[in-house]
Amino acid sequence: MKAVLYPNFSKKNALSCARSVCDVLISNEIEVYVSGEYKKEFSDISEVKYEDMAESARTADVVIAIGGDGTILRCAKYLMGSDTKLLGINTGTLGFMAGLEADQLDKLSLLKTGEYEISERMTLEIACKENGEEKVYTALNDICVKSRNSRICNFDILADGYLVGTYRADGVLFSTPSGSTAYALSAGGPIIEPDLECIEMTLVCPHSLFTRATIFSAERVLTFVNTTDDEKRPVTISIDGDYQIEIKNSETAKIRRGKNTISFIDMIGNSFHDSLCRKMMKPIKEVRI
Repeated sequence: MKAVLYPNFSKKNALSCARSVCDVLISNEIEVYVSGEYKKEFSDISEVKYEDMAESARTADVVIAIGGDGTILRCAKYLMGSDTKLLGINTGTLGFMAGLEADQLDKLSLLKTGEYEISERMTLEIACKENGEEKVYTALNDICVKSRNSRICNFDILADGYLVGTYRADGVLFSTPSGSTAYALSAGGPIIEPDLECIEMTLVCPHSLFTRATIFSAERVLTFVNTTDDEKRPVTISIDGDYQIEIKNSETAKIRRGKNTISFIDMIGNSFHDSLCRKMMKPIKEVRI
C-alpha cells in the first residue's frame, strides 16, 4: 500500500504531526512517499521515499494532507481525475474538511484494514474567457464572483438558459455541498451534507430585503452575465479562493457540475456531523451556563 504525505509546515505542529504519521504508517507496513522538497525534514527516516507530488498522488492509494482546510483544498487539485483517496489531518485552526485531528493518529492503522467510510465529494467547473481564450477551471469548495474593489456590481443569473434573476450585490458564490460550510455559510447560506449533489448559489451582501440562497440541481448549467458597465468596478472570479480571472461587461461564465469527484476518507464514521458540533457550535456551547 502506498501513502503520500502533503504537509503544510507553516501550520503549528505540522512537522511533528507528519513525522508521527510516518511512524504509524511504517509500523503498519505502508509505504510512505513525500515530495523531494521535504528531504531535509525526513532525512533521518530511511523508509521515506521521495517522488514528485503530481506523479505520486495519481499512483498512490491515499494522499494524507496535513494542515488546515486550505491545505486540503490545494492537495485535492492533484487528485482530480484519479482514484486516489484523500485524508485530511487537521493541524490548522478549524480543519472542517479533515477526517482526523492530530491526536487521533492511532486510527491510521485502519488504512491497512480498510475499516473506514468514503465520502464522494462533487466538484464544480467554470468555463470563461481569459485573454480571449476559453478556459475551464475546477473547484472543490466554491467559485466566487465579486467586484475587485468591494463596490457593488450588477449581474444576471440564468439556469439552463432561463433567467433566474437580476441582482445588485457585492458578488455571488457558487458552492458545492463541501463548500457550503465555508464562505457560503458566512454569507448566510445553508449547511448542506457533503454527500449530497447540488449547486448552491449565495449572494454576497445583496442590495435587497428578500434575497436568499438558492439550491439548484447538480445537473443545471448556470450562467453568470456581468452587466456592470462601470470600468472602475472590475469583476473577478476566484476558484477555491486561489486563481483569479477578470470578467468584463457583457461577458459570461458558465458554472456546471465537475467531471471529477474527490474521495474523502472518513475514519470515525461521522466526521462531518462531529466537526459541525465540535467546531462550528463551539462558541455557542461556551456561553451556556
